[in-house]
Amino acid sequence: MGSSELIFRGHESQSPSDDQYSPKPLAAGRWVPPPVSYLLREQRLLFVLVGMALASLILTLSPSAAPSSVSAVASAAGTHLVARSLSLDPALPQQQQHRHVAGKVPLGLRRKGLRVVVTGGAGFVGSHLVDRLMARGDNVIVVDNFFTGRKENVMHHFGNPNFELIRHDVVEPLLLEVDQIYHLACPASPVHYKFNPVKTIKTNVVGTLNMLGLAKRVGARFLLTSTSEVYGDPLQHPQVETYWGNVNPIGVRSCYDEGKRTAETLTMDYHRGAQVEVRIARIFNTYGPRMCIDDGRVVSNFVAQALRKEPMTVYGDGKQTRSFQYVSDLVEGLMRLMEGEHVGPFNLGNPGEFTMLELAKVVQDTIDPNARIEFRENTADDPHKRKPDISKAKELLGWEPKIPLRQGLPLMVSDFRKRIFGDHSSTDTATAA
Repeated sequence: MGSSELIFRGHESQSPSDDQYSPKPLAAGRWVPPPVSYLLREQRLLFVLVGMALASLILTLSPSAAPSSVSAVASAAGTHLVARSLSLDPALPQQQQHRHVAGKVPLGLRRKGLRVVVTGGAGFVGSHLVDRLMARGDNVIVVDNFFTGRKENVMHHFGNPNFELIRHDVVEPLLLEVDQIYHLACPASPVHYKFNPVKTIKTNVVGTLNMLGLAKRVGARFLLTSTSEVYGDPLQHPQVETYWGNVNPIGVRSCYDEGKRTAETLTMDYHRGAQVEVRIARIFNTYGPRMCIDDGRVVSNFVAQALRKEPMTVYGDGKQTRSFQYVSDLVEGLMRLMEGEHVGPFNLGNPGEFTMLELAKVVQDTIDPNARIEFRENTADDPHKRKPDISKAKELLGWEPKIPLRQGLPLMVSDFRKRIFGDHSSTDTATAA
């Protein structure tokens, strides 16, 4: 054959052999995405649809089921028991039906009262509020740095499993799981808040920020105890909640006055911007057992001085007026505000108005008719008139004070007499009130 055998066979090497791989042509429908193709095969989609239909049918029928069937489902799934524990029950008291539920409840457990934190809970007003909350069956956490509060005010709750006491300054952040926050922490008397004005305004601003941040994180309802001092030396009499006040922003009282005004601003900003449930109470002069002795407030000063046979000091001409409410009336107002549906602010005070000389006369009649009065120069920025308009609280909260000054003052005098003269009896005059 010779050279004829040298034939170019390149085309034969490029042709596919029998044992080489060649892709099969795409079958019809291969453009469908793999997850959808998976559902379409072996009637899987049919089973999914049937399951969804059965689940919808069960959820639709379960609310209208008879109590026996609901109990059976609850014992199997553990979900309806929680729903029943959080639903409104006509047999429960009204205040329990409107409780704010924020935390999660483990399946199968029934909620036992609210978990409430009271900042400043070892103080004068705070301790009386704690008593009411404990009596209602709530779990109460008191947070106090004991600057003006006293452990003796809450010692009778030691050992109660529903009570906790934390020594803490609200200027520092605090992490808790709670349903409600009563924010009372701040020195309220001139002697105390003038002692460290920078600390006072930090408590009002940074402390309020920390507590509002806690309320936002855990979904708690927040109540700020503001003060009638936000009205300053008012040009309007009596004072209504819409009055903006007449406050000296650089005076010796401004650490408290402007601090509380800023706290109200922060509270409303968190309400509008972060949808935190808030309440604001503006508290007017309050008196009663457990007040700090010699704290610079007029009622405690007069009572302590009369008991010690000292002259009662009246600043200025004694014609400036104040309105005095007993502490149990205030606590009732705070709780109604917290459980209600209105943000506020609300004036909480007794509209009965007394001059300082009239108050001194009531103290004389209660303690010592021969008690003397001594006049001194008035303090800076002391308001001339102070009287709340409580029309808003009457209408929206159904609240007004019940205890007149001549009825409440003897209860306070009894408490002061025991503390001043060393009788540390466990008898609590506030309980009698």
